[in-house]
Amino acid sequence: MTMQPLEDAATPQPVERSALTAAACMFRSLGDPARLAIIQHLALGEHRVADLTAHLGLAQSTVSAHLACLKDCGLVTSRPVGRASVFSLARPELLTLLSAAETLLAATGDAVVLCPVYGEEASR
Repeated sequence: MTMQPLEDAATPQPVERSALTAAACMFRSLGDPARLAIIQHLALGEHRVADLTAHLGLAQSTVSAHLACLKDCGLVTSRPVGRASVFSLARPELLTLLSAAETLLAATGDAVVLCPVYGEEASR
């Protein structure tokens, strides 16, 4: 998905639907607070499932399922170390995306949290 620079915003070009679908899928993979917490920990360096379980206070099966999702999306990678697997971020661009999201959240304040469709109350 290619976004246009601001100077070209007056003449928007349609983006192919497949590119939009891929972007929506990627954002869905990041749409869970537990997966974002895992990514935050992996941004600090490699972790085993047991490390993430201890840091996040989540069940091992939950952490493993989230890591599988992130791995299937190409966002994390793993390598065997003895009988365990060590996970790390596969794409450094992910940190740039999350930084941009933090900037956008700071600019919009509580609008996203209060959104009736996607906010905290909608998910309950």
